[in-house]
Amino acid sequence: MSPTAQRQTAEERREAVLESSRKEFAEHGLHGASTDAIARAAGISQPYLFRLFGSKKELYLESVRRCLDRTLETFRAAAVGTAGPEALRAIGDAYGDLIESDRTMLQAQLQAYAGCDDPEVCEVVRRGFGRLVDYVEAVSGASPSEISTFFARGMLYNVIAAMEVEHSEEPWARLLMDGCAEG
Repeated sequence: MSPTAQRQTAEERREAVLESSRKEFAEHGLHGASTDAIARAAGISQPYLFRLFGSKKELYLESVRRCLDRTLETFRAAAVGTAGPEALRAIGDAYGDLIESDRTMLQAQLQAYAGCDDPEVCEVVRRGFGRLVDYVEAVSGASPSEISTFFARGMLYNVIAAMEVEHSEEPWARLLMDGCAEG
């Protein structure tokens, strides 16, 4: 270690592992991700990774929690000073910006939904997604139908973004994007 290098605390290493796991899990999911690749990217040994998180699954669950928490933080920041339809528009725009600027967020969310065949993953996803719905409902005051439509459009936008056609001029893609933008 060089004289100017500072030793990381366990919490700093934990954060480095979570950040490096984000991309690995987003690309490969729970079962396809490599803890060796995550440890190397974080600059730690694989055994130390397991000391910090206990198991690959625990690391994955924390990664999913963080992804959904970041989405909620994005919603909250966007909705400051707004209410009703204005809040819905601000949240929708902020979410679109988030997944366009950080494709890993989109991939991580899609992997989390796909991972719901595992009861523990499903519980973390349900809890996190429920918090998103509860927040949107509280800040917007929208009806159940409006909330459902809002999230349906968001899910459709996820699919459009996953296919990378959100800026396409193909008629079918424009039709769906225009529909997502309405309301």
